[in-house]
Amino acid sequence: MNKSVVHKTNYTRTKSPAEEEQAAMHMAAKLSSQAAESMALADGGSTHIVRPDTASDDDVQENNLRPQVLSEFLGQSAIKKNLSVFINAARDRGEALDHLFLMGPPGLGKTTLAQITAHELGADFKVTSAPALDKPKDLAGILSTITPRTVFFIDEIHRLKPAIEEMLYIAMEDFELDWVIGQGAAARTVRIPVPHFTLVGATTKAGMVSSPLISRFGIVQRFSYYTNEELALIIKRSAAILNVQVKEDAALAMAACCRGTPRVANRILRRMRDFAQVEGGNIITAEIVKDGLKRLDIDSLGLERYDREILLSIIHNFSGGPVGAETLAISIGEGQDTLEDYYEPYLIQCGLLQRTPKGRVVTEKAYTHLGLTPRRGNTNEDQRLLF
Repeated sequence: MNKSVVHKTNYTRTKSPAEEEQAAMHMAAKLSSQAAESMALADGGSTHIVRPDTASDDDVQENNLRPQVLSEFLGQSAIKKNLSVFINAARDRGEALDHLFLMGPPGLGKTTLAQITAHELGADFKVTSAPALDKPKDLAGILSTITPRTVFFIDEIHRLKPAIEEMLYIAMEDFELDWVIGQGAAARTVRIPVPHFTLVGATTKAGMVSSPLISRFGIVQRFSYYTNEELALIIKRSAAILNVQVKEDAALAMAACCRGTPRVANRILRRMRDFAQVEGGNIITAEIVKDGLKRLDIDSLGLERYDREILLSIIHNFSGGPVGAETLAISIGEGQDTLEDYYEPYLIQCGLLQRTPKGRVVTEKAYTHLGLTPRRGNTNEDQRLLF
């Protein structure tokens, strides 16, 4: 019987020509999709610089700008104070920190704070993302090799597959892995112990994380957007690391158009450093920032050209609204999901756009920002296409 098992495990099935052709077509389609995404990101030069949810080529330099200890982490003072207490207590007891759940918009420092947590605890740091965990054995492979008190970081944890999530429940509570050995009538369950560890889960969509998973986190922290003053401090700290001088008014000017996000602040700082190096020595002044943002087509609120086109489309084509999301998406040549999930949130946060039961409406603040006069007495709003 043992020989048959060995023979079975050593047997490698050869793919048929049809399967190989299908795999090749799948790979070609995947590469084509990636190439299309890269071309879309490259189109327009400065597009997506102020969008924290979109990756940029020079974001690889972000690791050099990340703070290493909690005292260097600027902003999020309430989170820092609480987390400092929890970390010091766990370190003094020689225990693993309770599981930590971080939620908030992209680019606010969730990954950085996870790295700082591991550094402050003096523990190992392992990082992965939920899409990378394809099968339960992937999670088992990571947890079976960790050391005691390791900080295990899972980014975009709301995208975990159900089978992996259920395995994670037992690992978080009992620090064991539930593994099935054998098949059919001979199958049996084995509990494999793992060292006590700290799971740090981060998500930009807390509403998509299941309640059973959230309830297993002992520490839950929500990130908020940074103020302009906090972003100015972050910009000056990053400038010192990059060996470039920044004037106080220039730092505040850059902070105002960063959408409350440090990731965007560091991107804009690197672009202003380029302008300063070529045109103004090694000092970033308010004049260089003003000229640089104009050349990048970014205004004082951090709006890009396409954001302004959405507002102008509502104003000029639909008399300021209301207009339905589908109609607006068609008018600007974008999909409705892209409009609702990608462009509208920041416009609403800035108070430039409203979502009403009848459709999208541009606010008076948007008219003022665009230098236009608000229209009064819209007599055709009942005839608007609302879908």
